[in-house]
Amino acid sequence: MNSFRQIPSVDEILKSDGLQDIIQKYSRQFVADVVREVLDGLRQDIVPKVAAGFSLRDNSKFKIQNSKIELLIKQQIEQKLKPSLKKVINASGTILHTNLGRAILCDDAVEAVKIAASNPVNLEFDIEKEARGDRDSHLEGLVCYLTGAEAATFVNNNAAAVLLALNTFAEGRDVIISRGELVEIGGSFRIPDVIKKSGCNLVEVGTTNRTHPSDYTNAINQNTALILKAHTSNYRIIGFTSIVDLKELVAIGRKHGLPIIEDLGSGSLVDLSQLRQD
Repeated sequence: MNSFRQIPSVDEILKSDGLQDIIQKYSRQFVADVVREVLDGLRQDIVPKVAAGFSLRDNSKFKIQNSKIELLIKQQIEQKLKPSLKKVINASGTILHTNLGRAILCDDAVEAVKIAASNPVNLEFDIEKEARGDRDSHLEGLVCYLTGAEAATFVNNNAAAVLLALNTFAEGRDVIISRGELVEIGGSFRIPDVIKKSGCNLVEVGTTNRTHPSDYTNAINQNTALILKAHTSNYRIIGFTSIVDLKELVAIGRKHGLPIIEDLGSGSLVDLSQLRQD
């Protein structure tokens, strides 16, 4: 244990003149936490030296100047507070790459974000009625116009949208989905887990590679709340396969009075294949 005595205490470091400015700037508690991390790292560095045969009595092998420790602390604080998002070059071949931030905002959108982030705005305030408003109102009309929907709400990712929709329309009841659509997407989001978290009962139909309309109709009972269709993300099953397309599912839903929810994934409202130039 003699080797560890060459490392100063947390309190001793916090009292040093070289750290007073950053303590005043960031708070004593934050700096103290960083000091502990740095000192723990230095102790871990000593262990292999001792294991390698250095004598605990040889202070020169373990003596660490306080000025060096202060520098390590400042570097650690700078690293912790440095923005982690950096500009990169998308050379993947995928234009809208999930891992690279997807679509880049146009200049008008960037300016709108700047205004909203740097000023008080009427996010949930109806200026005309001079009363509290609804934050969805800023976009709902546009989305309903584009989709023909009666109403719309907004979340920051697709898994959240699926969870909210299932919880709203099917909590405590059965949700039918093809086994071929029980996918896992980026971030370890799994469709079965999302269904479970929403408070619904998962009812699997068909097989991994083939699902037919009769599989859905045969699974419908009094506890069925809806039918869910999920996109298969970035993989495909080819060969001896069969799926039930959205139009067929809508027809089944209408016949049995059931809503159909489609996890569209990308959220694209346009069939981009029509724009392909071979």
